Amino acid sequence: MPSRKTSTGALSSFCILSLRNLLVLSSLCHFISGYSERERVHDLMSRYPLIDGHNDLPLKLRILHNNRLSQFDLHNVSKVATDINRLQAGHVQAQMFAVYVLCGAQEKDAVRLTLEQIDVVRRMCTEYQDFELVTSAQELKNTEMRHKIACLISIEGGHSIDSSLPALRMYYQLGVRSMALTHTCNTPWAESSSKLYSVYQRQNNSLTHFGKAVVEEMNRLGIIVDLSHTSWDTALAVLNHSRAPVIFSHSSSYSICNHGRNVPDWLLHELKMNQGLIMVNLHSNFISCRDKANISHVADHFDHIKKVIGAESIGIGGDFEGAVSFPQGLDDVSKYPALIQELLQRNWTETELADVLRRNFLRVFEEVERVRNQLSSNPPSEVQISEQEVQNPCRLVLRPPQPRGPPPSSRAQHRPPGLLILATVLLLSSLFMIE
Repeated sequence: MPSRKTSTGALSSFCILSLRNLLVLSSLCHFISGYSERERVHDLMSRYPLIDGHNDLPLKLRILHNNRLSQFDLHNVSKVATDINRLQAGHVQAQMFAVYVLCGAQEKDAVRLTLEQIDVVRRMCTEYQDFELVTSAQELKNTEMRHKIACLISIEGGHSIDSSLPALRMYYQLGVRSMALTHTCNTPWAESSSKLYSVYQRQNNSLTHFGKAVVEEMNRLGIIVDLSHTSWDTALAVLNHSRAPVIFSHSSSYSICNHGRNVPDWLLHELKMNQGLIMVNLHSNFISCRDKANISHVADHFDHIKKVIGAESIGIGGDFEGAVSFPQGLDDVSKYPALIQELLQRNWTETELADVLRRNFLRVFEEVERVRNQLSSNPPSEVQISEQEVQNPCRLVLRPPQPRGPPPSSRAQHRPPGLLILATVLLLSSLFMIE
């Protein structure tokens, strides 16, 4: 009969073996579970690839390469968070590329710089076969079937139109389909959320008569109105005036992070009534109000906005290349699947995430086009801004020249040579006769 000590030892060995087996099984289950979650995200984003509302790659190309596309391969670009390979890895099927020029160019050469930035977007989206420049919701959908990355052009800052509706119309002809009314500076007709510049300060007039004309012309053309960077008063005025849905292309929740670039709940409710869209920004300072953040902090914004206005009003506008710090685990455009995985773990449904990834933006874009079609019989607006509102000394005011004669002192200098010769002959003749 075995001793008690032997029995105890055998039992102990069995327990240790069983514990090891349980640990191995647990690790295996965890591996399988993690693998299936990643596969679920991959499957979801393959069926509903992302439309990203904001990316500043064109700005980085100007800063790093002076827009010389021949100097690098856009499949793999160093010192940036965006290139073709990483867009594909992140399941980004459509990218709104921002055409941005510094506010310092206002009253100077903002229009020229804007044209140059439009040119570099058009070039990179036509010279690379992985890209395709699109100007309509249907073209955007068509590119998905061709497995290409759709490029949309958005102007970031109304100072790019130099208070000119004809300039706005010409941008539309070049492919622009969205415009933010301001950046970090006021325009003569709209107000920025930033106090960085002290230009065009007004009281109780956050969207002027001309500003309303800009919104109306954008509605008529089919250009999406973007309210990111505008003041809350300007945003409210636009929401009350626009006939088409609007977007915040890269803004987050003010209730989670009280930064002036984010959107408060009361304004979210107005956006909901407009059937518009807020595309959550990933910049750490707008996510955690600090330089550091993580994916959980980002998901908190999604959860809060969904609670306030529903998942059907949310999109994603990463703001890569336009900001300096991003949450850990979301450091470039290839990391979007990690965010979707976090939201799945928070019990977001696949239907809700399909809306966030692309269907919400497509709905807004199609509605903007529907309003455009309704307004197609309206002629182009001829509203002009007054000289007093613009106050730009560099603006040339075209007036007919006033005819006037040369000053008296210069008349003799401009006499034809023949008359001078004749006068000299007559003078000599008279002198000769006197003598």
